[in-house]
Amino acid sequence: MLAAIRRFVADLAGSPADQNLREADHRLAAASLLYHVLALDGVVDPDERARLRALLMSEFSLGEAESEALIDEAAEADREAVDLYGFTSLLKSHLDDDGRRNVIGLMWTMVYADGAVHELEDSILWRVAELLGVSSRDRMLLKKAAQARS
Repeated sequence: MLAAIRRFVADLAGSPADQNLREADHRLAAASLLYHVLALDGVVDPDERARLRALLMSEFSLGEAESEALIDEAAEADREAVDLYGFTSLLKSHLDDDGRRNVIGLMWTMVYADGAVHELEDSILWRVAELLGVSSRDRMLLKKAAQARS
């Protein structure tokens, strides 16, 4: 677990890493943002965790055990993070525009996991979208799409 976080920080600092390492860090950064949104209310219930696990399995082609391990790493990274910039800067450098919009869409999916959007969740999505360079228009379209799916 700590090794993944060290790799994540090393990549942010610009140390060389192979493609597999950068891919793993990309997954950890995205999973950390998803976990952050899920845990905003201070409670991560089993249904929300199952939804996150299914989302990670689908998005990153992971097995159940790999997805659970990624959630645990993401929870730890989120607890240790000072802000969201570390996660978003890695994603911004790793993903194209569609990939960044996809992360925002996944975050909206997690927001709607409990059926409601709280003001703090909306604010976090706005901040993350800004940091990722996703337009307000795209953010709102992704929100409406996630709402329609929920």
